Amino acid sequence: MRPKLIIVGAAGRMGRRISVLAVESKKFDIIGLIEDKSCPQIGKDLEHIGIKISSEFPSDANVVIDFSLPAAFDNTLNYCLEQNCSLVLGTTGLSAEQLKKVDEAAKKIPVIQATNMSVGMNLLFELVGQVAGKLGDEYDIEIVEAHHRFKKDSPSGSAMTLAEKIAAATNKKFPDCLDIGRKGKEALRKKGTIGIQAIRLGDTVGEHSVMFGTLGETVTVSHSAHSRDTFAVGAIRAASWLVGKNAGRYSMADVLGLK
Repeated sequence: MRPKLIIVGAAGRMGRRISVLAVESKKFDIIGLIEDKSCPQIGKDLEHIGIKISSEFPSDANVVIDFSLPAAFDNTLNYCLEQNCSLVLGTTGLSAEQLKKVDEAAKKIPVIQATNMSVGMNLLFELVGQVAGKLGDEYDIEIVEAHHRFKKDSPSGSAMTLAEKIAAATNKKFPDCLDIGRKGKEALRKKGTIGIQAIRLGDTVGEHSVMFGTLGETVTVSHSAHSRDTFAVGAIRAASWLVGKNAGRYSMADVLGLK
């Protein structure tokens, strides 16, 4: 019997691709495509998969994939707690209070929260700390991320995860060590900081580069997403892996066997 899946944020760019690829995977029975009641796509079968978008959560789901907005987060989390179902959370830009709610929920249900669900990007998350630790304090660190013009949060959640991984590996205090969007007449680099620059450009899917530079050389590690399908495939893989797990906070590194 296949797990019952609900997708929240189903009218968005990510939600639509997850819906299609989840059907193609044949791993789930999709029982709900959810959007806010104000969404103009309510009642429509956007991808012609036989399921219409609704604002009402059906009962008895085994797993929820949420790629919506922070404003929709509480409803999703409350539903998962009420139904005792697994949650794959890809929504970025959550507040500190909302992140705390995720921690509390993980004591009762299995949760995977990831700022990026692609296989390659999660490998990069694991690598950047190692690179930073090996190169040492003489190397300046800059993170540059680029996304489409419609992305609301900045810097990207993935850029923040990269910075957090580097900070942990180099004993820097996160997020105090960040220098985001450096500007001004006196904007010299401060030793020990991690710079982050955000670009919003056309229909760019997702680009992340981490540059380590010292006098004489630069080392760059990067990831480019060619389409949103790479994130959607990762989310579906995570959902399939998470069903039936014990309550707790899991990561894409767990799903991919990187730990």
